[in-house]
Amino acid sequence: MQRGAASRSTLRWEEKGPADYVSDVDRASEDALRTALLAAVPHARVLGEELSPETDSTTGVVFVVDPLDGTTNFLHGYPAYAVSIGALVDGMLTAAVVRHAVTGETFTAIAGGGAFRNGEPMHVSPITAPGRALIGTGFPFSHLERLGEYQPQFAAIARRTAGIRRAGSAALDLCDVACGRFDGFWELRLAPWDIAAGLLLVREAGGLVTDLAGVDAPVDHTAIVAGNPAIHAWLLDTLARAGSSPLGHVPPAPPIAPPPRVAPHVGA
Repeated sequence: MQRGAASRSTLRWEEKGPADYVSDVDRASEDALRTALLAAVPHARVLGEELSPETDSTTGVVFVVDPLDGTTNFLHGYPAYAVSIGALVDGMLTAAVVRHAVTGETFTAIAGGGAFRNGEPMHVSPITAPGRALIGTGFPFSHLERLGEYQPQFAAIARRTAGIRRAGSAALDLCDVACGRFDGFWELRLAPWDIAAGLLLVREAGGLVTDLAGVDAPVDHTAIVAGNPAIHAWLLDTLARAGSSPLGHVPPAPPIAPPPRVAPHVGA
């Protein structure tokens, strides 16, 4: 990948879909990862975006690999792209690693063992007030038919938070949730290789990652809502209400009713 970055102007691009590209670096990186992983665990299988997107991930040991998450960023020299690997055993996430290819940051997690940034424990943000929250997102660039759904969501969240950021690498976005840089994140459609590692990183760092209905997000093609518990709950509610309101004009959530007052008992 570093050699590819040094010769970026001569790389070949191929367009897989609208604004969705693949390069020689993607394929070479995935092939190198496959070789290394299978040398270490010969009975495993590899599910990857470029070479094996249909691999069954529900049984045995499966490595879910994105060899270059943020390809468009890489091709333009924008410094936000990464390598992401999630390990599943019989469909259950057990380990994860994301390596930021520019900064060298390494994010790791083991199921039940916590999450780490460069070997130091990391945790989701403690911020609970939406007005102070920084939220990450991803645009539906390859599913433009969903822009009408996304735009009211963006407007509703932009009106009520400290800001929204879109860096272009879902793997790094989820790392930013896990280490507390982002307080929350949402995107309408992501692939298993985009999120496998990030799901475990956020959960082991004390956060939540679900679909738009609040169900734990699977390692599959799915929508993602992530955050610390308070901001995750607020995001779910805001996104749901934005879906029925034009341009994100979401009415305030109703106040929580106080518990009924109980008259003091007077003895006879």
